[in-house]
Amino acid sequence: MDIILQSLVAVFNPMTFVLVVAGTLFGMICGALPGLSTSMAIILCLPFTYSMDPIAAIVLMVATYVGGACGGSISAILIKTPGTPEAVATTFDGYPMAQNGRAGEALGLAVTASAFGTIFSAFAMLVASPALAVAALSFQSAEYFGLGLIGLSCITSIGAKNQMKAVLSVLIGLMISTIGLDSINGVERFAFEQPFLLNGINYIAVMIGAFAIGEVYKNIEEFRHRDNTLRDEGKVSVKLMKFSEMAKMWATFVKASIIGTIIGIIPAAGGSIASLIAYGSEARDKNATPKFGEGNPRGIIAPEASNNACVGGSMVPTLVLGIPGSPVAAVIMAAFMIIGITPGPLLLRDQPIMLNAIFLTLIAAALLLFVGGRFVTSQFGHILRLPYPLLGTLIVTLGLVGAYSLKNSLYDVIIMFIFGLVGYLFDKFKYSSAAVILGLILGDLIENSLRKQIIIGDGSAAGFVTRPVALVILVVAILTFVWPSISKMMSKKKPVAA
Repeated sequence: MDIILQSLVAVFNPMTFVLVVAGTLFGMICGALPGLSTSMAIILCLPFTYSMDPIAAIVLMVATYVGGACGGSISAILIKTPGTPEAVATTFDGYPMAQNGRAGEALGLAVTASAFGTIFSAFAMLVASPALAVAALSFQSAEYFGLGLIGLSCITSIGAKNQMKAVLSVLIGLMISTIGLDSINGVERFAFEQPFLLNGINYIAVMIGAFAIGEVYKNIEEFRHRDNTLRDEGKVSVKLMKFSEMAKMWATFVKASIIGTIIGIIPAAGGSIASLIAYGSEARDKNATPKFGEGNPRGIIAPEASNNACVGGSMVPTLVLGIPGSPVAAVIMAAFMIIGITPGPLLLRDQPIMLNAIFLTLIAAALLLFVGGRFVTSQFGHILRLPYPLLGTLIVTLGLVGAYSLKNSLYDVIIMFIFGLVGYLFDKFKYSSAAVILGLILGDLIENSLRKQIIIGDGSAAGFVTRPVALVILVVAILTFVWPSISKMMSKKKPVAA
């Protein structure tokens, strides 16, 4: 009881609570701006933590993490530009809803789902940290390979209507992911003696180009016939879901939060994979109305609940094992070291208040998303009232800043514009830009896990079927990929039988 009271005092004293509010708002703003990722937001917070109390420093960074995970949905919905990689899947149904004049409703879905996912994972972190961390530690290369394949199977839901075009798109993404130095043996691949290609092609630059710049190209072509209804409606504000509406879609909230929490616990997986898998699990419903990709509310709830559920999930291995559960958690773990705290099994014994303080911060930040969502959206929504020549210029400017800030390199800007053209052409000829991004994000994980497992097996691939968990994951991945074809065949046979 004393530890709980001390945790409450540590988080909700006036100075620390101000940090929770500031961190949540700052994270949402950085998340909404393309290129300013959640990791960058936390890195920008680091200098302010050096003289802070350890609890206050961690509270600030965790609140920023929560805000950033939600903030990416704002630009994804309003201008089809994912502010963070985790928000890629949110564009699939969020932007069509905005185009149909339902931007406020889409933003309300995103904020509500993000808050639910955060709170769900906070309780999971508090109740099951040790047991879940041990389970995650058992994951090896074979399991990671299967997990990557499950992510790729999402092309059956998010790909182009022509499935062959979707498969071709994801293969292009996988090929692009091989550019640079081989991470296992250091061999140069497809760099063509260009130094800037040795580190590979940054998927964030590709993402900004394919989604944001590609959309600008498309709208320039269609400018005279463009529907400006959304911008003429005036101020865009968040329309929060009612409890009755949430109750109708409770299964989506819970399932996506479970997926996000589990993926977050698996070291190095992260919210990008969780959001894509959660979206894919919902988008298999071919009878949904409206269809997925055309503004289905569940297409926003699933990725947003899962990527925010990753926040609490990723803190489990970070705290208990000293293994970051996501790229952002890796930055937080570095901050632990800087302020003199060593993550690992002894942390909860030596710092008993820490786990409860992080739990309370997650709950408080989740509730603040409703307030911060209104503020950030109201400011960000002003740009929708601009004439499209100005709005398009602003989107390109944000893209330039986002791409250049990745490595302070003009090459990333060039890549952004190249893939802007690719995204435009893909949209025109009904290929899938999302599938390219999916292949690019998961390419390293799949290739490295496959090769490492074969190396571990001394040239044998038997480990993929002799490890029970890996075998189950692989079977699920295969069934996920082929199920749409099977369901089509079954639906064709039913009328014949009738």
